[in-house]
Amino acid sequence: MAEDFDLVAEHREDQGKGASRRLRREGKVPAIIYGAGRPPRSLAFDQNKVLKQLESESFYSSVLNVKVGDKSQAAIVKDLQRHPSKRMIMHIDLQRIVADQVIKMNVPLHFLNEDIAPGVREGGGKVSHLMTDVEIVCLPKNLPEYLDVDVAELELDAILSLSDIKLPEGVEIPQLQQGPEQDRPIVSIHIIKEVVIEEEEEIVEEVAEGEEVPAEGEEAPTEAEASESPGDESKE
Repeated sequence: MAEDFDLVAEHREDQGKGASRRLRREGKVPAIIYGAGRPPRSLAFDQNKVLKQLESESFYSSVLNVKVGDKSQAAIVKDLQRHPSKRMIMHIDLQRIVADQVIKMNVPLHFLNEDIAPGVREGGGKVSHLMTDVEIVCLPKNLPEYLDVDVAELELDAILSLSDIKLPEGVEIPQLQQGPEQDRPIVSIHIIKEVVIEEEEEIVEEVAEGEEVPAEGEEAPTEAEASESPGDESKE
């Protein structure tokens, strides 16, 4: 079961980009919460408190307890926009959840026992993570913080796929229901080969001062032709 997080919010009435910019200048994060058959509502959170919560990886895959005044609503993060260069959250989209309705979430994959895998310990290979998270569906009470992937028995040049993930009770991967071709690899062990690309050495021909370099496809002028200069032609 994923950890619960408490987020204290306040309602905001102002809409638009200008209002959102003012909130950010005041150290707040504009947000919206929707779903569960109720109309969307605009909220604002304390920027520093949200950044502190985000230090936990499980924040993204947990049930959040959103408090507004004396009321609380369970929700999950559906989208989170960060500033491209500053340590700042620009906007958060939250979805209300209901206990008896399934939710769809992306949860991280945790790869275990990589150092003792035969492909690494005996084969000298390196582990490649082909996926770092996976989409699941489940009831809120069954939402896991992450999914473990044990690679302790993975041989060299072998892979594990989505179907190899051991899922907790009540958790499914909808991608696997779309057919065997969707059973994509998630981790592999291979020898990493380094390919050295040698740069071609450039050959630079020295050209005497005042001498023209022939264009590609043209022949260089003979010594006699080179001695004739247009300035030496007699005027009629």
